[in-house]
Amino acid sequence: MPTEEESDLITRARTGDQEAFARLVTEHETQVYNLALRMTGNPDDAAELTQEAFLNAWCGLARFHGESAFATWLYRLTSNACIDFLRKEKRRRTFSLTASEEEGEENQEFQIPDESTSPERELGRREQRRAVADGLKRLSQEHRQVLILREVNGLTYLEISRVLGVGEGTVKSRIARARRALRRILERDGNFFGYGTSEC
Repeated sequence: MPTEEESDLITRARTGDQEAFARLVTEHETQVYNLALRMTGNPDDAAELTQEAFLNAWCGLARFHGESAFATWLYRLTSNACIDFLRKEKRRRTFSLTASEEEGEENQEFQIPDESTSPERELGRREQRRAVADGLKRLSQEHRQVLILREVNGLTYLEISRVLGVGEGTVKSRIARARRALRRILERDGNFFGYGTSEC
């Protein structure tokens, strides 16, 4: 649910108050841009899609009734804009993320090493990031989308279900399948980087 202050801004924006909407944009534009960037892998495309998402939000404020957080609604608009863009352009972009097994299963993590001044470690880190990115490029858009929302943006299962308009059970099963699919790709290519821990 929106905060009291946010609800006030939304109410004012609905009446055409552009200053109130500008404040909402300022509060959420970083998260929206980061989501678009992770989904497209291109800063210019992400910037355009961020603008598109906020334009859709401005035009669609009457449809937001506060059942979920305003940020969750924005994530849905952004995710939909990105999926439409990727389908039209048929582009496969690269990005990296942490992938772990579903809650209740053995926790696993695709490790990306910390930054280091060692050239050898830096080279290894880049190779691992590239391997994960290549694996993600081979996932379906559906699997890539849920992994980004969960692992990169940190949304809960409930929030993702609201973004995608599906039940929590469906979200959990999609994430589990996506994680397994990515792990299989990395293992098949000889690029599975050991085990770690990750909280779901």
